[in-house]
Amino acid sequence: MSRNIHWLKAPEEHDYPAALSYLSLVYPEADAGVLVDRLRRARVSGFKAKDIFRASGLSLLGVSNEHVEKDRKKIRDGKKLSPLLLVRDKAHGRVVIADGYHRLCAVYSFDEDAEIPCKIV
Repeated sequence: MSRNIHWLKAPEEHDYPAALSYLSLVYPEADAGVLVDRLRRARVSGFKAKDIFRASGLSLLGVSNEHVEKDRKKIRDGKKLSPLLLVRDKAHGRVVIADGYHRLCAVYSFDEDAEIPCKIV
């Protein structure tokens, strides 16, 4: 069931510290900080939900996940979602979802072909 999914024009400010927290687990802290600085300056582009999943190699979280369900409710209520923050991990040939994994899962559950705005570095 496809829905019109609404997006903010830019990520919310609190998305960047969340991205830094996650990226600091994956990369050395200094590198994570540089990546977040680059994400702040990156322009927004769009990718299909199914392609982001394929590139990330992650599994789809089910609607039983409370964070996914919270974002599904936002979609149903016509509220705007924040764009995703993505990092290209060239060494492993995948995309790291620095922030927005639950939003991605929620959107995918409505429309796997939905175009999702993202900042990617």
